[in-house]
Amino acid sequence: MLLRNFQRIRTRAQQQAVSLSQRFLFLLRTELGVTLGLAVVVGLLAGLGAVGFRYLIMEFERLFFDGGASALGFMGPYYLIIIPAVGGLFVGLITHFFAREVKGHGVPEVMVAVAAKGGRIRSRVAVAKTLASSICIGSGGSVGREGPIVQIGSSLGSTIGQWLKLPEDWINTLIACGAAGGIAATFNAPMGGVFFAHEVILRRVITPSFIPVVISSVLAL
Repeated sequence: MLLRNFQRIRTRAQQQAVSLSQRFLFLLRTELGVTLGLAVVVGLLAGLGAVGFRYLIMEFERLFFDGGASALGFMGPYYLIIIPAVGGLFVGLITHFFAREVKGHGVPEVMVAVAAKGGRIRSRVAVAKTLASSICIGSGGSVGREGPIVQIGSSLGSTIGQWLKLPEDWINTLIACGAAGGIAATFNAPMGGVFFAHEVILRRVITPSFIPVVISSVLAL
């Protein structure tokens, strides 16, 4: 009797496991499943981008100030005046020859891309913004990390959407995912990233994009 009951319980458990796996596979094939999967990818990439951005800032700071102190030691403390100018020169060259979009703060450029360009942001923007901003901050420029990391994360999301030839609404959602992930990873504020993406980038709370943005923001930490 006990053996029969055990077999029945095991059979039901197996059936439930099969049912759950079938539901999971079905979810992956739906629009929601694809969106959630892309949100995971964008969130992870935005988190890695934030880590790489922070690492480059520290490396350029060491290069400019430790190396600059050695090379310009004959100037005494006045070498500190030269270093930001040198950093600004490199930033200007990157901006002029590689990607003009990175010359601004970062957030307004993303807002324009969402509102007027169908979410299209060139893939090179992420690389150019990372280099230009890390050089600027590392050389003592008067800028912060918020604008650059928003543009970097948004560029990653837009690039993935364009590669997959997704509709405009999907691309805008991925842009919001990248922005939220960048803010969350940089400032350790996942909910701040979520509300920033909806209120500033998308300019409204959109129900279909809310869950993917939350997932990206949390995974980017």
